[in-house]
Amino acid sequence: MPVTCSSLSVVYGRRQALSDFRLSMAPGEIRGLIGPNGSGKSTALQTVAGLIRPAAGQVEIDGTAVHGLPRRVLAQKLAYLPQHPAAPEDMTVEHLVRQGRFAHVGLFRRYGPEDEEAIRWALDGTGLTALAGRSLRELSGGERQRAWIAAALTQQAKVLLLDEPTTFLDIGHQVEVLELVRRLSREQGVSVIMAIHDINQAMAVCDAISLLQNGVLKFDGPPAALAESGLIETVFRVRGRFVTFAEGGPPHFDLSLGVIPA
Repeated sequence: MPVTCSSLSVVYGRRQALSDFRLSMAPGEIRGLIGPNGSGKSTALQTVAGLIRPAAGQVEIDGTAVHGLPRRVLAQKLAYLPQHPAAPEDMTVEHLVRQGRFAHVGLFRRYGPEDEEAIRWALDGTGLTALAGRSLRELSGGERQRAWIAAALTQQAKVLLLDEPTTFLDIGHQVEVLELVRRLSREQGVSVIMAIHDINQAMAVCDAISLLQNGVLKFDGPPAALAESGLIETVFRVRGRFVTFAEGGPPHFDLSLGVIPA
């Protein structure tokens, strides 16, 4: 298994941000983390990325504990894109994307043909080749988000962590990003864990879904089983129902029935 999480608990002061979180992924699997705001999605991603040391439990990448790996070695295995990344405004798209190769190039080796090909592939795959020479300040919010995704892709890690990757994107670019994620998983065997706000996007793209509430894992399984569980209604406190528009298609959550009063 490329990623396993065993009984993870994370504590901020007196607050239990994550409690007994478990996860086991197959190569090429897309895993969605969903839940209300403050449910622990970002905390779970940061813990898997090795940025937060859990109070209990362990994260393993290819059977090795994350906190036992040097950062550069971990970066070759795992790429993490936070929700609000930052870089100098005068940096060009291509320069940003090149930063993703640092784990492979290091401080002293020059970029070789393999590195240049990875950069070209990431720019092309995210639709940014024509914008490679532009500075980040010239980009729209959606274009900037795609640039960060391209930078993560150039690491060519087999595990990709994305925190709300479709934030700031219009519907067309949301679809492009999600199709890219699916292509990475299916064609290159990349395992993807993404926190995602849109339930229906998660249902359509993910092979498995982890539903969190107040740091507690409420569900872990395939989208179809989640649709039948009734947990979306209770966890998010909404009235709705799942419908299927095409035979064999993903369940779609219809919110037309409204919100459950507090």
